[in-house]
Amino acid sequence: MSDASRPSPAGVRTAAVIPAAGRGVRLGPGAPKALRALNGTPMLIHAVRALAASRAVSLVVVVAPPDGAAEVKSLLDAHALPERTDFLVVPGGESRQESVRLGLDALPPGYDIVLVHDAARPLVPVDTVDAVIEAVRDGAPAVVPALPLADTVKEVEPAPAPGEPEPVLATPERARLRAVQTPQGFDRATLVRAHETVKNDVTDDAGMVEQLGERVVVVPGHEEAFKVTRPLDLVLAEAVLARRRLNDGF
Repeated sequence: MSDASRPSPAGVRTAAVIPAAGRGVRLGPGAPKALRALNGTPMLIHAVRALAASRAVSLVVVVAPPDGAAEVKSLLDAHALPERTDFLVVPGGESRQESVRLGLDALPPGYDIVLVHDAARPLVPVDTVDAVIEAVRDGAPAVVPALPLADTVKEVEPAPAPGEPEPVLATPERARLRAVQTPQGFDRATLVRAHETVKNDVTDDAGMVEQLGERVVVVPGHEEAFKVTRPLDLVLAEAVLARRRLNDGF
């Protein structure tokens, strides 16, 4: 059992916020991405279970589509979830950033560490969740799990229209680059200050903390914490679940 899997020290509690209000247009028409079925169970339920699998996480706040809080609450009630974890559903906003802020606003007092996790990363292993929590406990204001890049990356001048050739501007040094995943972990006060201060659009919460000038550190991510964005990702996720069933017997 990892250190973060043990009960939290007195006064140090961890909550997770899962924004699940996005439509997921790249997966095609239909239900919001987080509610798409994966092995017969909505991705959101897989993501909630993944965070609740950490014994350090005592509250999971799910930020639902603005008009879908009742549906998401019914969904959580209909699936088996750990009894030692509390669950809360709140309506989200028009952007991911606004939804995370609404999730933060709903957190009761007494939670010093906050995780923010993409509902579209349903298969993150508990060891990754625990590693993020442990790094925050050790004093980092913001922690992100990330992987080295397998591909060479090019910086380009974006084409005016999709599909047109794009001039290459530079080739960044791959050894210094990381592909960022979630859950990202934060000292609660730091994350709240970031959402109160940073108003421009960002792609992740750690980027907001960076704009405050605070330290952000990276811990090793995991290949199974990939983001389900396109139909091929669903196929890969089903394959991961099938392998887990063979290995773990569930």
